[in-house]
Amino acid sequence: MQRKTGRVPSGHLSRLKPVEIDPLAEYGLPSKGEKRLLVAKTQESYYAKIAERYLAFCTDAGDRDGLQKQFSRLALSEDDLPPTPSSSAPPAPPGPTPPPSEKNQIELSQILSALRKLREGIVASKRRDAFASQVYLFAIRLGVLVSSYETYHPALLYLLRVIHPAHNLTSVERHEVVAYLVLDAACRRGDLADAYSLRNEYRLRDAKVDAVLRALVQDDWVLWRKTKRSVDGHRAKLMEFAEPHLRAHVLKAFGRSYLSVGLDFLETQTFSSWKELASQHGVGWELNNGRVVIRKIQGRS
Repeated sequence: MQRKTGRVPSGHLSRLKPVEIDPLAEYGLPSKGEKRLLVAKTQESYYAKIAERYLAFCTDAGDRDGLQKQFSRLALSEDDLPPTPSSSAPPAPPGPTPPPSEKNQIELSQILSALRKLREGIVASKRRDAFASQVYLFAIRLGVLVSSYETYHPALLYLLRVIHPAHNLTSVERHEVVAYLVLDAACRRGDLADAYSLRNEYRLRDAKVDAVLRALVQDDWVLWRKTKRSVDGHRAKLMEFAEPHLRAHVLKAFGRSYLSVGLDFLETQTFSSWKELASQHGVGWELNNGRVVIRKIQGRS
């Protein structure tokens, strides 16, 4: 009698689809023991995959406004990035397809996560050449656009203090990253003394950065808005960190100066809708037939 074996017919095996592994998830974090990203050629091929994925993301996002919306939806911290799977762990089964906007955010977070792995590989391998500069500039620019200071701030410091002394940035690149560092100190950290100190340390001469610092020192909302309209998208993104503070100062000025104002005038001057002012800034004013009642005169008893 012939014994039955546990073999599966070869025709069945041929119908099984091979598991697709995301190229950006192929490597783990060097800080967790990944050694392959310490090899120069591996770093370069991995960066090519990251750049290719980013270009595809930009194409899918559509026009400039669509791209900016995707960036604004993703204000990530490093803890929000997807976990790095172990190379030996079995791939998770595919889940339901997320909506386009969510899919784009996941894609962008995967790109940031891959850049973090690559940066760790560069640091661990002590690489300080043109390629290292290119990777760090890319990480800084993308980190700024998505307001991920956990990405751009350490990258700024490492690029200026470690890579640049070994492999000089161009004067244009150095000017760019120093301006980001100064704006981050002033707008995100709210440390104007350190912002001026960094400006002097790196001998930054930039009229628009100076205008931002002056607007913050003087709480000058008009100068702030004028300057923000004149700078590029990266600087404008860094300026957004300080905007709630300045807008709150403007609202206090309205509270001290007016009994009531037209809604259109208030929204125009604060660059915010009434809904945003009520929900995000907690104004307790009353909206009545297109006018905002700020204070009511109490009648004499």
